[in-house]
Amino acid sequence: MQQTENKPIIIKIKKLDINQSYFFGIALINEKEYKINVQGHWKEKLIKLPVSYPKQERVLIRFSGENGVFIEDVVSHKGNSEWIEIDSDEILHYIGDHQDELDTIEVYLKES
Repeated sequence: MQQTENKPIIIKIKKLDINQSYFFGIALINEKEYKINVQGHWKEKLIKLPVSYPKQERVLIRFSGENGVFIEDVVSHKGNSEWIEIDSDEILHYIGDHQDELDTIEVYLKES
């Protein structure tokens, strides 16, 4: 069966502040607030979300802002968490340079 791209999970960033070597803040999924943590990856790039979605080996995540800035990365899906957890060196370093310009995260899933 051919895979097709599904609508992304949209996460709105309310606040994202630097805290030592990572970013911590608040984000909204379907108007519900969750804590968000973005840090560099130790062993692998990953994402965990506080919402259910079909288990997938890899997903595309995109951070973007209204002025056209964006960063994308393909990360491993590692199940659910009470927080939004993203581990990616590329995304972490980009946020360091564009922290106040980013307002949206999209998580692209594939449906079978």
